[in-house]
Amino acid sequence: MSAPANAHRDSESTADGDAIVRVENFTAEYDGTAIVKDINLQVHRHEILVIAGQSGSGKSTLLRHIIGLETPARGRILVEGEDLAADDENDRRRILRKIGVTFQGGALFGSMSVIENVALPLVMFTRLPSAITHSIALTKLQLVGLAAEARKPPAELSGGMQKRAAIARALALDPQILFLDEPSAGLDPFTAAELDQLILTLRHVLNMTFVIVSHQLSSIFTIADRVILLRGDRKTIVAEGDPKTLRDSSPDPWVRAFFSGELPPGVKSAAGTPHPSGAATGPADRNSPNTSEASHEH
Repeated sequence: MSAPANAHRDSESTADGDAIVRVENFTAEYDGTAIVKDINLQVHRHEILVIAGQSGSGKSTLLRHIIGLETPARGRILVEGEDLAADDENDRRRILRKIGVTFQGGALFGSMSVIENVALPLVMFTRLPSAITHSIALTKLQLVGLAAEARKPPAELSGGMQKRAAIARALALDPQILFLDEPSAGLDPFTAAELDQLILTLRHVLNMTFVIVSHQLSSIFTIADRVILLRGDRKTIVAEGDPKTLRDSSPDPWVRAFFSGELPPGVKSAAGTPHPSGAATGPADRNSPNTSEASHEH
C-alpha cells in the first residue's frame, strides 16, 4: 500500500488545523541544569511534525516530556486541552491512552511472538476476550505488512520489520497521536525509505497525527509537513517550518547548513581546516595527514 502523491498536507490547512498538543513555556532540567528551555509549540491534528537537531540537543528529552515520562521543570503540556500533569491518576491514564509510542530499538519482548507483542497493550489495558485481542493485533500487523510474520519471535525479523512491529503495537489501542523516536535509526537507505512510505500511508489511511524525532535528512524531507529545529548550544528552538524552505531560505546560516548537511560557517572540519562556506570537506581533505589522526579520536 502506498501513500497518495499529495501525502503532504497543505500548509494552509496545517496552520489552520486544531492543535491536538500544546507545549507552553516548557523547560526541562536535570540536576538543576536546563536541557531545553523556553519551548512553545503546537502539534496540529493530522500533521507529521518532526523534531530535529544535533545529537544532544534535547530532542528525545522533549519527546519524553510530551509523552508523560518526565515532568517539566516549568511550563505545561496539553493534550486536547488537558494538562498531562493531571493530579488524578485516572485522568492521566485517560489522557495517555490517546497516544502511542515507539522507541529507537523497538523494545519488543523476545520471549513473545510478534502478535503477542502487538496484543500486549490490549491485554494490559482492556478486558477484551482473547479472540478479540488476537483479531485486533492481526489487523494492526496487516496495516504494517507483517501479518505473515505474526507467529515468529522478534529475533527472526529484520531490523525494518522489528520497527514496523513496534509501530503495530503502538497502534493497538487506536491512539490519536503516534510518537516515533528515531524510527530510521540503524536502517539501510532502502528500508528507511520503505518505513517513510509506511508512515505516510498510515497518516493517510488512519487520519493520524505523528510526532517524530529524527536527524535523518532524507526522511525529514520525505515525511515532514513541518519541522522544529533544536540547537544544543542555545537549548531551544531556532527554526520552525517546511524543511525545504528552511534549507533554501532561512536567514540563519546555521539552519541552512543543518538542512543542507553541511558544516556551519566557521566550523572546522575533521582535518582542522575552517570552511567559511559551511561546505563539507572534499576528497583532497580526506588525504590530509590530520584526517586519519582525527578519525582515531572518535
